[in-house]
Amino acid sequence: MQFGYFTLSDNHYSNNSRTSNDLVMDIVDEAIYAEQLGYRSAWLGEHHFNTLGILSCPELALAYIAARTKKIRLSPAITVLPLHHPIRVAEQWATLDLLSGGRVDFATGRGFDRNEYVPFGANFEDNAAIFAEGLDCLEQLWAGKGPATHRGKYYQFEDIAITPQPLQQPVPINVASFSHPTIDLAARHGFGIVFATFAANITLGGIGEAARYYKEACAKAGRKPARLTSSYFIHFADTPEQERAARERQTRYGREGASRTRSPGGDGSDTPKSYEYMRAFHEANRRRQPEDLDSRSVLLGSSAQITDALKVMEGYGFDEIILYFNVGLKPHQMVKDEMARFMAEVAPHFANAREDA
Repeated sequence: MQFGYFTLSDNHYSNNSRTSNDLVMDIVDEAIYAEQLGYRSAWLGEHHFNTLGILSCPELALAYIAARTKKIRLSPAITVLPLHHPIRVAEQWATLDLLSGGRVDFATGRGFDRNEYVPFGANFEDNAAIFAEGLDCLEQLWAGKGPATHRGKYYQFEDIAITPQPLQQPVPINVASFSHPTIDLAARHGFGIVFATFAANITLGGIGEAARYYKEACAKAGRKPARLTSSYFIHFADTPEQERAARERQTRYGREGASRTRSPGGDGSDTPKSYEYMRAFHEANRRRQPEDLDSRSVLLGSSAQITDALKVMEGYGFDEIILYFNVGLKPHQMVKDEMARFMAEVAPHFANAREDA
């Protein structure tokens, strides 16, 4: 099992003196440091208008990172495809794949926050269908078989060939999922899947059940399972005082950092059918207290405790765990110290965990 650096760039907290610009520069520094430590990948979230996070252009941040690294894989976490025209997405990520020497692991999803759709004039109610069609477009445009034509409900184009073409053929595509229909969609295409451990235990019956469902969906579709990835919050804590601080930091993330996201439908009166599962997710987040946190939602404790929790994930067949270190206003140097500690004390318990091994 391998490991990556992951962030959603949360910065919306009361009494916070850290600016969005400061955090973006911290993030790129942490991602570059991740390569030095032997992490496989860097995953940077896309968020707009200071909702959950503050990094609106992960493709540009990853281009900056690509120019300063040689090996680390470059991934959005995730590109919210219905917000963008798929031709433009195909062009941008093909360009980054070329410039980085074929290091893009593309990841996409449809998000869940109306606040990010409305200013763009994007269609939130139909975004499941728009997302599925957008994926078809990306596959066509990245196939490298000459000009592509698409005549769909939401997108239409004739004889389009993007330049440059991606270096990788094919570009690895991963789909982020909180729901069974999205897992089914990924399985039909043969795409990799990206879960959030804490969310899977609310909306998918548990992270182990989510992994099993994906593998079974691939089998039904006649596809070999692709890469199986999950994000995981992480905090080292060796004393009761450190544990209390970590638990408060994590619950503050849910209480403040994610508070600006608008649930799909608010009270449920206008929830699109494809988002009905999210009501349980938002309710669980509202009710969570520091003492409720356990390994189903966060890696928290000593190196040995974190290793034990990750061994469970290894047993479920995960190929990669992407680690959310810089959550809840954790100081930049503390993030880097924990990143280094993880590779020194936890990663050696997993075969091939270091990218430079």
